[in-house]
Amino acid sequence: MRIIEKRFLRGPNLYSAAPCLMAVIDTAGAEAAPGLVARLVALLPDLSPEASARLALLTCAADAVEPVVMELQRLAGAPADFSQTLEVARNEGARRAVCGYRTEQVAGAALNVALDLIEALQAGKEFDLAAAVAALHEVAEDYAIGTSTGAVVSAAERRGIPSLRITDEANLFQLGWGSRQKRLQATITGATNSIAVGIASDKQLTKTLLDQAGCPVPAGATVTSLAEAQRVARRLDGPATIKPLDANQGKGVTTVCATPQEVERAFEHARKYSRHVIVEEFLEGRDYRVLVTGNKIAAASWRRPPCVTGDGKSTVRELVELENLNPARGEGHTNILTKIPMDALASAILAKQGYEFDSVLPAGVSVDLRGNANLSTGGTAEDVTDLLPEETRDICIRAARTIGLDVAGIDVICQDIAQPLREQKGGIIEVNAAPGIRMHQYPSRGTPRDAGAAIVEALFGQDDGRIPTVAVTGTNGKTTTSLLIAHTARLTGQRTGVTTTEGVYIDGQRIMEGDCTGYRSARALLTSPEVDFAVLETARGGILKRGLAYDKCDVSVVLNVSSDHLGLDGVDTVEELAKVKAVVAQRASRAVVLNAEDDYCVAMAKDLQADVEVLYFALDADNPVLLRHLESGGRGVYLQDNTVVLATGARHEALVDVRQMPVSLNGCARYNIANALAPDCRHR
Repeated sequence: MRIIEKRFLRGPNLYSAAPCLMAVIDTAGAEAAPGLVARLVALLPDLSPEASARLALLTCAADAVEPVVMELQRLAGAPADFSQTLEVARNEGARRAVCGYRTEQVAGAALNVALDLIEALQAGKEFDLAAAVAALHEVAEDYAIGTSTGAVVSAAERRGIPSLRITDEANLFQLGWGSRQKRLQATITGATNSIAVGIASDKQLTKTLLDQAGCPVPAGATVTSLAEAQRVARRLDGPATIKPLDANQGKGVTTVCATPQEVERAFEHARKYSRHVIVEEFLEGRDYRVLVTGNKIAAASWRRPPCVTGDGKSTVRELVELENLNPARGEGHTNILTKIPMDALASAILAKQGYEFDSVLPAGVSVDLRGNANLSTGGTAEDVTDLLPEETRDICIRAARTIGLDVAGIDVICQDIAQPLREQKGGIIEVNAAPGIRMHQYPSRGTPRDAGAAIVEALFGQDDGRIPTVAVTGTNGKTTTSLLIAHTARLTGQRTGVTTTEGVYIDGQRIMEGDCTGYRSARALLTSPEVDFAVLETARGGILKRGLAYDKCDVSVVLNVSSDHLGLDGVDTVEELAKVKAVVAQRASRAVVLNAEDDYCVAMAKDLQADVEVLYFALDADNPVLLRHLESGGRGVYLQDNTVVLATGARHEALVDVRQMPVSLNGCARYNIANALAPDCRHR
């Protein structure tokens, strides 16, 4: 088997409303070998019942590519839903495999693995599935969206706010289109103050500002030498907590340092992460994290250090290894929880409790593996949002405001979060920019809190982040119509962007030259913060090569479908071309403008969503399609005695004499007049 063509369709396309991989496969010499199906099912026993049933009828090995790609993506941890295998018209020796995907890079790699796997089984050879899946899993992890970022993006998408990953390698996202977009990286937003992030990274400065604002904080000082650390520790009333000035995620933190030796070890550990070290009063109590978004409390969690509980038979090492097999635990921030590290720091924490990694832990006895409760070092969390008293809520909101963060993680130490902080010598030990929200979204115990939705609400309020968007397609007249619509939009004072065969324009200024009617050009407008209104000329080639650049538009305009550009990209008939153009019509959310004098356009009205309005335009006032539509109360535009008339049911309103429109060449250019009727539908 050989891949003739491969395309990643990143938006709505001819096959699906979701992104998918389309591959055309040469089937020459690909007749299914005896026993191929049995070997496939044996190697991939968890194939869906539908896929297994289809494989049972397999006669061509190429027909196995699509179900195998889908199963490999699932095994790699990046499952997708939609897939199909199609015959290629006018090429009996080819198959078109269409596979939905979550991550483009995983889908591409899975296609290559699927071909190798099928060819190996065809030849009766062994195939190392475990190694192949491990490699795919590594690709999936390399391009995975972080848990916190994913929670915010998912919350936005549930509200119908469009999302775009700006780069494949980073968790940098755009939510919304054009001038109403917001940017997001983890829980840092476009509204996050850079100075505030700098303040939060300086723990001593944070403490100073919080103290000035009346927020309770532990006493202490910043030092650069061991002698200074010892002096500060001696002045404190009780044990010390020692930590780097500007590290994060619990790195370099040691708590309960009561002796000079413990202070020395803790100081040297903190110095690995920063030249400046904080020595401060150890606040005894539980470790809590309060999430503040948009000057509101979004969630609160009781964070617990990673621990294991003995069974009387297993060593600490074996208990940790068993816990790390928990499917909820993963490396770094890729899963709900993080694997518990077995390192020198964990060994020191165990020693304080009288144990080693090879100690057999008595039944029912629990030991901690960290002195802090950060999820990034294996900790767990329990939701306590409903327990926060009003005073503690106010203190945490004031802390976020004082630092200047729109999204802040407030670390609180106290005996009981249900009691006011000042009554129990509790306090704030840190304020975090870019706080992780795994603990709130997926607590080990308690009520999950949709922290991602809280961040989206703080960013957008009730807005959906969308700008008015009109997509124009057809065989002829797209550029003229797009420019007319854009001109009308500019007259309303909106900064208008338009893509055409001549270039991309924003507010009348060309920013890109050439034929700009595809995916990349449309994205250039939708990602521009300078655009309030987008008009997207959308050609056949762009739809076939990359799909649409948007999930939906407000209005779609389909001007006509005729025998032009046939024989390209697998489109050989006018009927096939009409199906491509219909992709644009089907993505309209408010209205579709169709040519009543074009049978292919008229047929598109049958496949639209029920709540999408259809408007027809026609040069002939007596067009039967238009007349039936108006009789049923619909709207349309037609030409009568050189006058453009807008009709809504039985009510008819003269709009303009076409001879006043330069594009009509004094009423003689009938094709341009027809194209001009479509914008009249849109803007009325």
